[in-house]
Amino acid sequence: MFALLKRIFEKKQPAKERLPFYDIVCPYCFSKFHHEEVVFRASHHRDDDEALALQEDEVFNHYREKFGLAPIDELEAIIYPSMIPDENKLYSDRVLMGVSDKYSVVTRNRLCPECHNELPVTAGKHPSNIVSIVGATSVGKSVYMTSLIHTLQHVTANNFQAACIPLDNEISRRFRQEYEIPLFENGSLLKSTQVSKRQEPFIFQFVFKDDDRAPLTLVFFDVAGEGMTNKDYIKLHAAHIKNSSGILFLIDPMQIRAIREKLIHQLGEKPGEIAAQGDEPREVVISLFGDFIAHLENSKTDIPTAVVLTKSDLLNALKHDDGEYIRSNSNVFHNVTHRGYLHLDEFENINGEIRRFLEKVDIPFVNALDVYFKDISYFAVSALGSNPVDQQVSGIISPVRVDEPFIWLLYKLGYIEGRNEQ
Repeated sequence: MFALLKRIFEKKQPAKERLPFYDIVCPYCFSKFHHEEVVFRASHHRDDDEALALQEDEVFNHYREKFGLAPIDELEAIIYPSMIPDENKLYSDRVLMGVSDKYSVVTRNRLCPECHNELPVTAGKHPSNIVSIVGATSVGKSVYMTSLIHTLQHVTANNFQAACIPLDNEISRRFRQEYEIPLFENGSLLKSTQVSKRQEPFIFQFVFKDDDRAPLTLVFFDVAGEGMTNKDYIKLHAAHIKNSSGILFLIDPMQIRAIREKLIHQLGEKPGEIAAQGDEPREVVISLFGDFIAHLENSKTDIPTAVVLTKSDLLNALKHDDGEYIRSNSNVFHNVTHRGYLHLDEFENINGEIRRFLEKVDIPFVNALDVYFKDISYFAVSALGSNPVDQQVSGIISPVRVDEPFIWLLYKLGYIEGRNEQ
């Protein structure tokens, strides 16, 4: 009876101490700094004062240049808090939120000191929780990102009394026009991200309707897969991964040599967009390790990492009653909806099943994860619900378990509870 009651009780993550303020991680360049180190964009300009005249912002234009964006000739001046008397600094909940200049004009336009992009209004008051998506080429990061954000906006947010909102109108437009409309309305598969094409991050906020719950900032950097094993390229994005609060580590069944030939044999000579020719999963782990994990205490990262097996619909070709790889009644093929909490039974079932599957087909990869990551769980998702052919998705797109890894990260970061059910 006691055991039954114990199972019914909700499992909660340990309560985290509420600090008066937090270090800020810029969602654009991923540098980390104290809230007193922010700079401000003046809210007005004066032709009679050189310090407050319109001028080129070289720092901001340098950031834009990295992503192939045109420079902006003139912007309002940068105001450095170090040049402002303490009595002219404006604080909210002990966080520097604004300054009053020498003309008594107030600005609350806080910028990152490293790239001069505007910071979210919650920066410093709440933890800067960033979620990264990493993986080798052809694992479907762009498609998964699109399917995940679409699902968060249309399904998940409502199930958790929240809203998933783009940080600004430009991000909203870019996501809709370049990702969501082509995939969900036109059924066209997205082109692989090129190493040479460095894209600004997609930034969304998962905002709860309960004001007492901090928002979660989602930063999805659509990093080209080839870059994840290129030393120079990964250094560019190292701070993004290193300062993340959670990692979605995507792997494709077709990356795994032990089953690649079986899948191609079962699916025929034209198996659709599945022939991943990139690095094996273990090589991506080694790249991450060499770049920043090796410099951590005990050479391990404690960032919660969801290992996500993508294109799970392909595993239909491997399912069999004897369960050599995947059983016919596998949890992989059944969609699950989590409402208000993480359903721990469902999570633990899929976590155990996918770990056992990967141990069968790529034990070096699993061993590498165990060595370098302290907190990992395994998931299987299908961003589309079916295998596309000739760059097109036939029928309605029906994602399977696509938000489950993200919901697990919400649980690990203390945003939601987990429950076992009878």
